[in-house]
Amino acid sequence: MLDRIQQAQLPYTQDLSPLLREFTLRGKTIANRILYQPMEGCDGTHNGSPGELTRRRYQRFAQGGPGVIWAEATAVVEEGRANPRQLWLHENNLDDFAAMAEEMKSLCFKTHGFEPLVLLQLTHSGRYSRPHGPPAPRIAYNSPVFEGDAPLPQDCIVSDDELFHLEEQFGQAARLAELAGFDGVDIKACHRYLLSELLSAHTRPGHYGGSFENRTRMLLNCAKAARAATSFIITTRMNAYDGFVWPYGFGVNPGEDIAPDYKQALALVKLLSESCGMELINITIGNPYVNPHVNRPADTQQNKAIEPPMEGVARILNSAVVVQKAFPQLAIVSSGLSYLREHSANVAAAMLEQGQCAFAGFGRLSFAYPNLAQDIVLGTPSPKQYCIACTKCSQLMRMGSTAGCVVRDELYRHIYSEAVKSSG
Repeated sequence: MLDRIQQAQLPYTQDLSPLLREFTLRGKTIANRILYQPMEGCDGTHNGSPGELTRRRYQRFAQGGPGVIWAEATAVVEEGRANPRQLWLHENNLDDFAAMAEEMKSLCFKTHGFEPLVLLQLTHSGRYSRPHGPPAPRIAYNSPVFEGDAPLPQDCIVSDDELFHLEEQFGQAARLAELAGFDGVDIKACHRYLLSELLSAHTRPGHYGGSFENRTRMLLNCAKAARAATSFIITTRMNAYDGFVWPYGFGVNPGEDIAPDYKQALALVKLLSESCGMELINITIGNPYVNPHVNRPADTQQNKAIEPPMEGVARILNSAVVVQKAFPQLAIVSSGLSYLREHSANVAAAMLEQGQCAFAGFGRLSFAYPNLAQDIVLGTPSPKQYCIACTKCSQLMRMGSTAGCVVRDELYRHIYSEAVKSSG
């Protein structure tokens, strides 16, 4: 692994102290630069509240000691849920979310002497909406990348009027998140969910498609609605690059080439900073359903047949570097470190030291190794606890089960075994 890291020209250091440096954001001191990314467990209740397994996950995260816990995708409307167990924040379950936020903060303070920054990701699942089980897609436009030769019916395309009213729903959900005690919200615009898909809506007519101004309108207006309704942190986890040919992808030039072109992503970050007051932005790329090698490199035969996984790691890390270098005044979160296993903290620390990001984001790795931050502080990170990029946590989701680490967590080994039996 170390040889491949060197060949990919990724930065590397044995000194992990950059991960332990404090950071101040909007007057709040964040204890370290380790950030647990939004990892959906598909284990909420029927009414959208955190379930028993949801609470277990965030208890483990809080006791693990990261500076930031970026809580998972939470729908702002019922029809925007990706599955019947996805979290969904509304007036009737506000107390349940408040209890979850308080528990994260109190557990971390009790264990480590500080409260983590706790953010909540707000979403509409768009093309992937399945609020009651069967697919109920709400798409920005028809795309052959996803639909092939069988385009979805026109009534699946969300109207301009629906989008206009949805902007208000994001603002209302942000208000509820602040009342619940979260420190901020993420207006999710990544991985081809609704707001992400709109960024690539070159072929869509109307106010939300075509021009760059129109394609970014929804994200900017949702962020502004959230800002107007609250006094806390507004951020986004956004795709800087989709990995799909133009005109069906964001971050590529017209033509057949799908190499990243970050000009529009940088223009969007500038708008988010200047017009929405964003100081923290989480950068990611790709789509977990169609090109998972782009945003979730793994040692699967499918991934290796497309490209060496380390090429994917370098691409996703570089996307954060490009944005951070263009906007040194912003706090940019990197993604894609988990594949590097026991070397992930070394690469992350080197990126921080070189000013290539402000926070190191760990996604799959937080499932596998929730105590990562604590062990880095103690100087005792264990190679036996790291994620091995086997993708079984994602397989659980695809099988309609709850998600967790099958390799490191005995509970999810059992859940995976039962899911395999159920699927035949």
